[in-house]
Amino acid sequence: MKRSRLALIAAAGVAALALAGCSSDGGDGETTDSSGTVEFEEGTTMAELSEAGTITIGTKFDQPLFGLVGPSGDPEGFDVEIGKIIAGQLGIDEGSIEWVETVSANREPFIENGQVDIVVATYTINDARKEVISFAGPYYMAGQSILVNADNDDITGEDDLIGQPVCSVTGSTPAEYLDELGAETVLTDTYTNCLEPLRQGQVVAVSTDNVILAGLAAQNEGEFKVVGEPFTDEPYGIGLAIDDTDFRMWINDVLEESYADGSYEEAWNATAGTILPFIEPPAVDRY
Repeated sequence: MKRSRLALIAAAGVAALALAGCSSDGGDGETTDSSGTVEFEEGTTMAELSEAGTITIGTKFDQPLFGLVGPSGDPEGFDVEIGKIIAGQLGIDEGSIEWVETVSANREPFIENGQVDIVVATYTINDARKEVISFAGPYYMAGQSILVNADNDDITGEDDLIGQPVCSVTGSTPAEYLDELGAETVLTDTYTNCLEPLRQGQVVAVSTDNVILAGLAAQNEGEFKVVGEPFTDEPYGIGLAIDDTDFRMWINDVLEESYADGSYEEAWNATAGTILPFIEPPAVDRY
């Protein structure tokens, strides 16, 4: 079978795939030879992206610690670093990544319409989403929690949200849970847009994943606090086209390799790990 041969370019913080000895099969249409050249089976997404030398990745632009546009104009955070690891294993330098802002409501449409190649955006894996897209991972396990004003001692757990106005984001699993709980859910497009209503007392809390809330609290030191224990499981995955099994399995391989070679922990420590403790990543789900 005809194959494309592409030299792997080492991206910052990503281990190179140089292998000594005879040619070996890496699975999912990938092989490496004695020169350290990586080969992807022609026609696979991996080969197409490597040949193009660029990848389009959807991520959040307003999520401190995970995906936040920094002074450079480029997004920074743990999700961004995971995207760079994947790109690096395709031989794509981080300067050749096209970052596209994705909010909770447009992640599936962007994947379905081909506007992005993958989405790495605090993206909870669930069965409803898996009806229209696929997920690699999970690569992190978050949990829904509560953000309140720093002087609020009345809200301490999920039961205190029942019947109360609580801000969350359209298209998110936390918003769905708030509806089920019986809160008066107030929706907007980004979590940062929840902060002013919280300051003004128009809502009593903001509720979403604990890691997102921790970032918002750290970014606005002294104004807010995270209260209570997480009350849901939110496995973060990497969204991609529903029928691209080879690409999904390959990304899972890349994730597992990053756990083993230390690049995952390095990415965490440089971003979310400045605020949150490191926890071992969950096992990927090769459904």
